[in-house]
Amino acid sequence: MAGASNFGRGLVADQIRLFVFGHGYSAAAITRAMKDRAAWIGGTVRSAEKAAWLDAEGISACVFDGTTPGSGISAALSEATHILVSIAPGEDGDKVIAHHGPDILAARKIGWIGYFSTVGVYGNYGGAWVSEQTTPHPRPGRSTIRLEAEQAWQALALNRDVPLARFRIAGIYGPGRNALKNLEEGKARRIVKTGQVFNRIHVADIAATVLAAIEQEAGGIFNLADDEPGPPQDVVEFAAGLMGVTVPSDMPFETADLSMMARSFYGDNKRVSNRRIGERLGVTLSYPTYREGLSAMWNAGNWRDNAGAD
Repeated sequence: MAGASNFGRGLVADQIRLFVFGHGYSAAAITRAMKDRAAWIGGTVRSAEKAAWLDAEGISACVFDGTTPGSGISAALSEATHILVSIAPGEDGDKVIAHHGPDILAARKIGWIGYFSTVGVYGNYGGAWVSEQTTPHPRPGRSTIRLEAEQAWQALALNRDVPLARFRIAGIYGPGRNALKNLEEGKARRIVKTGQVFNRIHVADIAATVLAAIEQEAGGIFNLADDEPGPPQDVVEFAAGLMGVTVPSDMPFETADLSMMARSFYGDNKRVSNRRIGERLGVTLSYPTYREGLSAMWNAGNWRDNAGAD
């Protein structure tokens, strides 16, 4: 990651007080990277057992399951300087706004909000390139709901007069979630659909990009995707080569036994440009393609690892 910190309100790193709604896989990578840069980090999980795990990691935990306001969250928000939201909305809207929107509006120290969205909001572009300037036309269902949540957060941020960073994230992989582990567990399939490509992003590159946005208090839309959109079957083949195992046979998409959710991912076909994170945030990806990402995990032997409390 290139470039110096540019704190809009004269902050230095140890003045950051970060509160994360939804301390899951990607958020855990971010809070690990932030530990030496922040004065305090808090976050939500969905159970008391997970809260105990998070507290043991040095992160102040609040329980929030999205059905009622979480105990202690209002007080934590009143002292937070930065908020990151990685909880997906439901059919009835954004759960964080519904239960803690007024707390965020009342929290006078907040200077930045980040929201995790998905590249799914762009919809299907027939394999063409999309950027942050591309008009979204998401499919009805999850992607439409996600775009509506983005818009709700934009309205809240404008009301609160703070920058909002909307992170539209491609397929996430990293330690514990990757083709190497899927092959070992017998879950990897080479589903082939002619012309289909996907972008992906290593969780460490998500963390680096979000840290850059936090430190610069940057607002706007940012695509978090790798440099090389490609066919999903190629990723499995490369991982099998690293492991020295047999490449699974091709499985035509038309006859593959897929859940409705899994099949829906193949309904969108696009190439996602990540140029803006370099131009605006000074970020250079550590893993520009799946080859670097999978090779690094295989060589380090950490491809089975997993972390995250939510």
